[in-house]
Amino acid sequence: MNDQRLEVTVAGDEGSTRLDRVLALRSPQLSRSRLKALILAGQVSLQGGSTKGPATGATPIRDPAYHVAAGDTITIDVPEAVAAEPQAEDIALDVVYEDDDIIVIDKPKGLVVHPAAGHETGTLVNALIAHCGASLSGIGGVKRPGIVHRLDKDTTGLLVAAKNDRAHKSLTEQFADHGRTGAMRRGYMAFVWGVPNRQSGTVHAPIDRHPHAREKMAVRDSGREAVTHWEIQEFFNGRDGKPVAALLACQLETGRTHQIRVHLAHIGHPLLGDSVYGPHFKTKASHLGPQSQEALTALGRQALHAYLLALEHPQTGAILEWISDWPEDLSRLRDSLRATQ
Repeated sequence: MNDQRLEVTVAGDEGSTRLDRVLALRSPQLSRSRLKALILAGQVSLQGGSTKGPATGATPIRDPAYHVAAGDTITIDVPEAVAAEPQAEDIALDVVYEDDDIIVIDKPKGLVVHPAAGHETGTLVNALIAHCGASLSGIGGVKRPGIVHRLDKDTTGLLVAAKNDRAHKSLTEQFADHGRTGAMRRGYMAFVWGVPNRQSGTVHAPIDRHPHAREKMAVRDSGREAVTHWEIQEFFNGRDGKPVAALLACQLETGRTHQIRVHLAHIGHPLLGDSVYGPHFKTKASHLGPQSQEALTALGRQALHAYLLALEHPQTGAILEWISDWPEDLSRLRDSLRATQ
């Protein structure tokens, strides 16, 4: 499909005034998921009541639930379709383990795991296709070949991918079980604002998409079950000698999007550097020592590292475990926090 512009005039008899539902009815050539992606990408605009002339001056609508009115003219700019299959790209990978069934990567910050809107190239999937060759083809879906779990773009640490269907099935089952009956364990180190009032705890709170900010997740009754276990490893005093931050070891019993970030913010201890879930804690940085302030500014991301991964090998049944060293930016942050004591 080449670039094209579609125009829809709202008749008022569509049965709903929601933008996404009106467009689904009036533009049957586009799937609901495609329409939603175009709306969120700013490709859908409101022109008012006139169907004449180009879309100059039109206002993009980025909310699928936006209510339209009879007579409104909506333009949909449909970009040329990109290749369905991600292409191989020569991107350096830090491979910590690899055999014929699985590959374990120590992911750096800034690397997106799989292609999505706005990140069609330069992802871990593109790198894996180049590294592993045709063996990944068709495993786990076209857009996510071999991927069974993910880390946020700016979260560092260990991630495993499957290299054949048998391994993909085994790993998918292990991640669904999350160590309840098997060997699977995923451990994270998280620097948080404040110090919890007990040594360890569990956050058991359902997570769903945020009702207003679609790029965020939130604790909501309508969400899916989410369980995070945490334990204090260290706490750090600020320049006034009072506790200002802590290092927590976290283990997941479920695997929801942004789970650790959402859960720790929910209990009042958001991650250092998390601009999405901890923006109201920016003033806390003034309590840090000067070296810690510099290290936090240089970090430029949430202070979260996937340091531990353990699983049962899909072929041999052996229990394998890997531990990732601190990345340089978090090591500097930890050392500077300790130096303030």
